[in-house]
Amino acid sequence: MSQSTRILLALIVGLVAGILLAGNAPSAVEPAIAIAQPVGQAWLNALQMTIVPLVFSLLVTGVAATAQAAQAGRLAGRAVALYVAVMIASAVTAALLTPLFLQLAPLPVDSGAALRAALTGVGPNPPVPPLGEFLAGIIPNNIVKAAAESSFLSMIIFALIFSFAVMRIEVGLREVLVRVFTAVRDTMLVVIGWILWVGPIGVFALALVVGARAGGGAFHALVHYILIVAGVGVVVTLGAYPMAMIGGRVPLARFSRAALPSQAVAVSTQSSLASLPAMLAGAQSLGTPVATAGVTLPLAVALLRATGPAMNLAVAIYIAHWFGVPLSLGTLAVGTLVAALMSLGAVSLPGTVSYISSVAPVCAAIGAPTVPLGLLVAVETLPDIVRTLGNVMWDLATTVTLARGEQGVSDDTDAQVLEALG
Repeated sequence: MSQSTRILLALIVGLVAGILLAGNAPSAVEPAIAIAQPVGQAWLNALQMTIVPLVFSLLVTGVAATAQAAQAGRLAGRAVALYVAVMIASAVTAALLTPLFLQLAPLPVDSGAALRAALTGVGPNPPVPPLGEFLAGIIPNNIVKAAAESSFLSMIIFALIFSFAVMRIEVGLREVLVRVFTAVRDTMLVVIGWILWVGPIGVFALALVVGARAGGGAFHALVHYILIVAGVGVVVTLGAYPMAMIGGRVPLARFSRAALPSQAVAVSTQSSLASLPAMLAGAQSLGTPVATAGVTLPLAVALLRATGPAMNLAVAIYIAHWFGVPLSLGTLAVGTLVAALMSLGAVSLPGTVSYISSVAPVCAAIGAPTVPLGLLVAVETLPDIVRTLGNVMWDLATTVTLARGEQGVSDDTDAQVLEALG
């Protein structure tokens, strides 16, 4: 049984146990909560303690990997530029669609209130500072203090400045620093692996408290959350088709047929890497040269998280809406930028790990609490299917688009040669 499946089952069992306990033995609810609540909170604390070093090391190694890929040749540079544009557009899509979806299909008031009351450790949200104070506070005067207070936006800006500075120093020293932060990243991943291994215990404890206090409304709220977040991911996924049709000049029916095998692998394995052979075969069936697909598809699997920015920002916006956090256009713009950056840093991470490391900074950037992530990660199995499916579709769509661009450059070069021979 996979780790994510065990956590999901622990959530269901915990919710059912809490509901049954409240319905059949009300006098036992508070004693049970007194035991379960500290266990769940301890697991949440363990999960949160890894986020700061993991996020910083991910950004440093992610920027280094992206810069190295962009320098690998003209095709790789064009691919990286296209991937960054796709991820920014993905985050913008979520900033526009998620509030709209929540307005069209709002979370029932009773379910939201019950679930909100059941989650402990969520304090009142600080007031939104004036624009000038907000902009001045983005640049940290003490990076250690910013990290200690989980000021993710300030930390992300410092990490980016640090990362770009690392790219400008002597090659040998740069390699040493990148290796150091790679070691920090991998160490944090080991620690998170241990924490997630005992995740079913923590999630069961959290779910027991929520089920006992929120009742059946907890299931309704979680289903609503899944539909909203997955709906945003589906819209982003569908955007791959017009990309292939316009950018790659591939007919819709032909692209759909070529994508079917990789879609089947993506849904069954929830892994873009496992879908790579099927994507290579699909790209070849669309006439993409092996020399092009052999470069861009592995690069896309490593760097492109097309659905990540959209679905991560959708999670943060959903939590903000759930807890009544006001979101201005400026706040959404900041969340959009952070979502795109964190997806760039979360390359090649397992789904549950990337969920926590990528969504927590986005929540912090827009003022949403991060405590609900410990519960929501348990239902990430279902949205993760949409994430993987969308990533695979965009990997294939960007590959045919880049192949078309290479053909156009080649045609222009041939025309220039013929004209010179005149």
